[in-house]
Amino acid sequence: MQDYIEGIKIAYSGATTTLLISGVAVVLGLVLGLIVALCRTSNVKVLRGIASVYVDVLRGTPLVVQALILYMGLPMLLQSNGIMFTWDTPVIASIIACGVNSSAYVGEIIRSGLQAIDKGQSEAARSLGMSHGQTMKLVVIPQAVKIIIPALGNEFVTLIKETAILSVISVTDITRASMLWASSTFVYFPAYFGTAFVYLTLTIPLSKIMNYVERRMSTDVKS
Repeated sequence: MQDYIEGIKIAYSGATTTLLISGVAVVLGLVLGLIVALCRTSNVKVLRGIASVYVDVLRGTPLVVQALILYMGLPMLLQSNGIMFTWDTPVIASIIACGVNSSAYVGEIIRSGLQAIDKGQSEAARSLGMSHGQTMKLVVIPQAVKIIIPALGNEFVTLIKETAILSVISVTDITRASMLWASSTFVYFPAYFGTAFVYLTLTIPLSKIMNYVERRMSTDVKS
């Protein structure tokens, strides 16, 4: 039993890093995702094309590969061209990798929310003299937010779990902390039991909160 308790403690030691990466990456993903969604719904064909390729590339390649390219491949590429660059910490590279990867999914979530708003509301706003930007800012986006918040919450929960693969670039998150302890003590099952336990203590409450928010949002939309 002592090994299991120690395994949970070790896993919790990496929880701060996991939550830091996930939290900042979600914010970055929201900002980039909104830009992607607006480009995807733009009347400008070039912007739609660029955004479409952006989404397809990020959704079509694993996050672990993107993290490896950013953390290991990019510095090597720059150095081969005479530009000396190294990451101060893998955490920064992880935040960027997770944020950019998440932006592709968030962009699609926001796009679906924008398209769910009746076009008649946009036409009514334009008939009142509002510009396209004002219509999006004051009419469409506020209504879309109510629709997409549950999906965005689910993306945050998913991102917390996906950070586990960042151990390949030496980020000492929940998974990495457990791996290091297991390799030094050869106590594998309690180590990874602790890993699973800690992830559950983070994701289950968040999932319950998002289910509650989703029910509230559904009630508000219907009313």
